[in-house]
Amino acid sequence: MKRSASITIHPEALQHNLNRARQVAPGTKINAVIKANAYGHGATETAGTLYQIADSFAVSCLPEAIELRQAGIDKPITVLQGHQTVDDLRIAEHYNFRLTIHDPQQLHLLDEYPGKSRFEINLKIDTGMHRLGFPPDQTFEIYNKLKSHVHVNPDKIILMTHLSCADERDNAYTNKQLSVFNEASMNIDSPKSIANSAGILGWKEAHADWVRPGIMLYGSSPFLDTDRDHHQLQAAMTLHAPVIALHDLKQGDCIGYGASWRCPINMRVAVIACGYADGYPRHAASGTPVWIKGQLAHLVGRVSMDMIIVDINNLVEGSIIIGDQAELWGENLSVDRIAQSAETISYELLCNAGNNCK
Repeated sequence: MKRSASITIHPEALQHNLNRARQVAPGTKINAVIKANAYGHGATETAGTLYQIADSFAVSCLPEAIELRQAGIDKPITVLQGHQTVDDLRIAEHYNFRLTIHDPQQLHLLDEYPGKSRFEINLKIDTGMHRLGFPPDQTFEIYNKLKSHVHVNPDKIILMTHLSCADERDNAYTNKQLSVFNEASMNIDSPKSIANSAGILGWKEAHADWVRPGIMLYGSSPFLDTDRDHHQLQAAMTLHAPVIALHDLKQGDCIGYGASWRCPINMRVAVIACGYADGYPRHAASGTPVWIKGQLAHLVGRVSMDMIIVDINNLVEGSIIIGDQAELWGENLSVDRIAQSAETISYELLCNAGNNCK
């Protein structure tokens, strides 16, 4: 049996959001990022939904890529972390994965590989995030080594980088990264991939040949100062849970752990069977909105492991009954808004809910 809280995935929204990426970045190819179980939306299901309109898929690691292949997804799959062992190369050869190379050790492993395949490669350049990638001044050297390598398909090398501040549209650091990347790849005739969701929506100069939409596929804005509606995105996940109790409380009554919230007046509240065990953020502040039967209620008191309490005092009298379904986020209530109330990001909320409410 499932927990009371559950999620609903909206396939048509996933398709709409990918097409929105294509509309914003026309002429580019789309590498749809479905790592971390498609941000909680189900990797194989999401890949199936987007199969006809995505050019390829990107995942974090080999187990995620294998899951897709074994589910029958035969489109190109990029492994963003690349290979870590010779055995990884054998797996990539068997399943025909595109590998990201970002570290000298991966080159050494490629040199030692006894197989016969010529891999498709993403060569990652560190333009300033300092997470993964080769120094920019090594780009030409590494590219030429890959171009002539016995285990690399010379016509299937893509240069890529990752933007660390693209979600801040007035941050000059993104322009610096773009400049570094353009200089490093200036004399290299190879496709290029730069833009994540923020790059797609906010930095036209980052579009290049391939774009890598992630969070926008799932109906969330990558920017803190705008929500999904501003970018014409649709919610791909709804988190909902039932009302399991109703109480009439008196002025001064305390609500929840720590007795930190007191009723300012006599009021009616509803208990909803969803909490941090279901992926709802523990640090959501009192006042965070909850959607019930076409009306907005608001969280009061602390979030519990599997329950929250909401103020329904201003809702139509008698309109809420036990068993009614509350929407914690989804089609009527943006996950961006909930993330802001909890001082976190939508990525975390979607992953947590999707991976807890199966």
